[in-house]
Amino acid sequence: MESALTKHEKNLSALIHASTFSKFFFPFGNFIIPLVLWTANKNEYSFVDHNGKQALNFQISMLLYSIILGIISVPFFIGFLPNIFDFGFDGLNNFNNLNIHFNSDDFRFGKWLFPIGIAGLVQGALFVVNIVYTILATIRTNEGQEFEYPITINFIK
Repeated sequence: MESALTKHEKNLSALIHASTFSKFFFPFGNFIIPLVLWTANKNEYSFVDHNGKQALNFQISMLLYSIILGIISVPFFIGFLPNIFDFGFDGLNNFNNLNIHFNSDDFRFGKWLFPIGIAGLVQGALFVVNIVYTILATIRTNEGQEFEYPITINFIK
């Protein structure tokens, strides 16, 4: 398939994948620019059509995974929120003595920090996966290879 592709098709497909990085410059740029490039050229080039669908499906999937992760982590944060503000006068008195020991009951942030930390790590992993696979897709499509993103839900068929 590589010999049948023109340099314009390869460059346009790579540009569609690389344009998803525009989200760092303006909101929803990772959807708007690839969508414009894809819709303008999908009828002319099948390679561009395939890569436009892949890029948009991957970005929509990443957004969906982030929203689901946020929805899952919000009840943990709200459930442990009252413990953060549970500083009675007895609690303030405990902070004034020079006893330096760590007791899990005195550490007020430990109960809610764990689920928020796990959610943050998973969110960070999604960010890294997004960056790495977008770079791989840009490189491979510029070489004329078809690229399939992992963990992608095919919204656009």
